[in-house]
Amino acid sequence: MEGLLQPVHLFFILLIVLILFGPGKLPELGKGLGKGIREFKDAMRGGMEGSSEKKEEEKKSEDDKKS
Repeated sequence: MEGLLQPVHLFFILLIVLILFGPGKLPELGKGLGKGIREFKDAMRGGMEGSSEKKEEEKKSEDDKKS
């Protein structure tokens, strides 16, 4: 088994997090992590949509200049 994160590694990471933060804090950590990932994905989608909109606007302005 090759790779950076094997199942055994993930188990030890989870165990260390459990020891450091305790079982009461884990739901809050998961909620914060999920929210951060969701915001990151939304920002990436918005950035991609924004760049395609900019390209369309630039193309329209170039077409207007040519006319």
